[in-house]
Amino acid sequence: MPARSYYAPHGGLPPQDQLLTGRAVFTEAYAVIPKGVMSDIVTSYLPFWEKTRAWIISRPLSGFAETFSQYILEVAPGGGSERPEPDPQAEGVLFILEGELTVTLAGRSEIMKPGGFAFIPPSSDWTVRNHADKPVRFNWIRKAYEAVEGIERPEAFFVNEAQVEPSPMPDTEGRWATTRFVDPADLRHDMHVTIVTLQPGAVIPFAETHVMEHGLYVLQGKAVYRLNQDWVEVEAGDYMWLRAFCPQACYAGGPGPFRYLLYKDVNRHAKLG
Repeated sequence: MPARSYYAPHGGLPPQDQLLTGRAVFTEAYAVIPKGVMSDIVTSYLPFWEKTRAWIISRPLSGFAETFSQYILEVAPGGGSERPEPDPQAEGVLFILEGELTVTLAGRSEIMKPGGFAFIPPSSDWTVRNHADKPVRFNWIRKAYEAVEGIERPEAFFVNEAQVEPSPMPDTEGRWATTRFVDPADLRHDMHVTIVTLQPGAVIPFAETHVMEHGLYVLQGKAVYRLNQDWVEVEAGDYMWLRAFCPQACYAGGPGPFRYLLYKDVNRHAKLG
């Protein structure tokens, strides 16, 4: 598979002569955070992270995300953390957009490059460090793991998307495919983070309406997305949050593939409390 490029924010501020009008949308059913919103003034610094700033694009909040948080982190050369995760119940996924990140987990070090994917189980002993001479930028998805008696917790693993063969969706002739890093039938996992690829002109031809909550970070390309009752234009670098049961469909606009990193919660009973 040829090398891919992924969009990552670099911060800065728009020029003073730019119009205020933008594509940001926040509703009770979905939100769109365009790439132009991810400027310097909305970054955060995190405890025990050095030379690092974060765009926090989802967090548990009344009327917003319920099951997860999602960050884009930028770590300068020499930066990183010996204590990256403060919550022992949190599992995590890292996906590298630009640069190189060295992740040490249970004594094993892995140099992650663009397309690199890491699953980090709860209560893991792990560290991260940028030993390269350029910043590294990556997605970090965090979820409180829902343990089930009699089912083992999943193990940590590292992989690059170039090593994973996409699975075509049925009856699409490969125009719509999903890169799955975890077996969907593996009940140890209570979240899936995948990459969805739609070729130019491909569609999600029906309004998906389901219990899974979504976070979608657009890696490449552009499309028109149907969210609830609205058509919304999105492109590489944009982020979408979709509430459970938000109707959703998509038309990939081209000229290249439309690709996004997708989070969803799976494989657990609905809580009744």
